Amino acid sequence: MFPEKFRLPLGEWINGAIDWLVENHGDAFEAFADALLLALVSIEKALRGAPWWLVILIVGAVSFHANRRIFQTVMLMAAMFAIGLFGLWDHAMQTLAITLVALVICMASGIPAGIAISQSDRARGLVLPILDVMQTMPSFVYLIPALMLFGLGKVPAIMATVIYAVPPLVRLTDLGIRLVDPNIVEASEAFGAGRLQKLAGIQLPLALPNIMQGINQATMMALAMVVIASMIGARGLGEEVLLGIQRLDFGRGAEAGIAIVVLAIVFDRITQGYGRPTAEPRRAAG
Repeated sequence: MFPEKFRLPLGEWINGAIDWLVENHGDAFEAFADALLLALVSIEKALRGAPWWLVILIVGAVSFHANRRIFQTVMLMAAMFAIGLFGLWDHAMQTLAITLVALVICMASGIPAGIAISQSDRARGLVLPILDVMQTMPSFVYLIPALMLFGLGKVPAIMATVIYAVPPLVRLTDLGIRLVDPNIVEASEAFGAGRLQKLAGIQLPLALPNIMQGINQATMMALAMVVIASMIGARGLGEEVLLGIQRLDFGRGAEAGIAIVVLAIVFDRITQGYGRPTAEPRRAAG
């Protein structure tokens, strides 16, 4: 047995830190949670209130704009229609709303963080170990501080999803900017481009395929969290999977699982389409 006197009370320190945050900044967390919940409820109401055919048409339009492929667009629209055939349309819209809100937060935090660490090796050395911990920590662990700070419901589910999904976006944004050809950057400097001009005019456009791949990976990881998030009141398709597990109803769980896969495929094809290098011609396919 390991000597008890050598035990490091890390758990007690973490609990103390969480308690300090709740006691001293509880009002700020509550205000943030209210604003986030308002945005989520608005998006969810819009998706659930919109005609199903309009949502499918929007998915088709976005898919065609991203890929310029008619056959793929039709298949994605048919896959969305299949969700309705399973009787899971309303649940899918709830999951879609949660995923969209989590993805927006991931982009708002992950892309600037990736840009920041791409400009400094020291910052990169400090941030990468944190990202390693975020990616390797069991996803259930994220639910505990989220529950302590925000209580039960959709807001802690979104925050746990963001923590789980944002690391690949930060990494791939950093990687994309670092992979930009130095000769191109030097040429822009020779023409007098400043740091922000290089970033906005050269590095970010050339890094866009990597950034979109990061968004793609963040979306897939966010959808992977929907079942776990349902345990704290996120609802949606994850709740159906959870009910299938609890009642040993494989059919119910399989239908919800297929619906989650459909949403993942839709996000994947659209983000991959927008992440294609601009130099690559987009072909229209029948």
